[in-house]
Amino acid sequence: MAAVDEWGDERMTDAESAMETKAEQALLEVEHLVSGADEVEFEVEGTTVRHHPTDDLREFLDDQAAGTGLDPEQVLKLHVDLYARVFLDGDTAGPPGGPMGGPAGGPPDGPPT
Repeated sequence: MAAVDEWGDERMTDAESAMETKAEQALLEVEHLVSGADEVEFEVEGTTVRHHPTDDLREFLDDQAAGTGLDPEQVLKLHVDLYARVFLDGDTAGPPGGPMGGPAGGPPDGPPT
């Protein structure tokens, strides 16, 4: 929730819109990495997100859950929380040495590091 609040404050948007946008960003990243999906199905009710994973993602989450002792939903929450934090720094920062300028990818005025 902190990531949503911070992201919404930076963009002067209401909490509900921020929650929906952040949920979509994070879920889409997770789905795309696992299944190649370009769309996600989910609903947001307050601070609760209900996601309808693809079969590929469901299998991936079941495998990770079996290996960790967590429920598949807990595993998904960990991944979503990670990606929700990734999108905070201007939504354009890349990894160190990456192609995007900014805090993670080099100085915005100079070449990427």
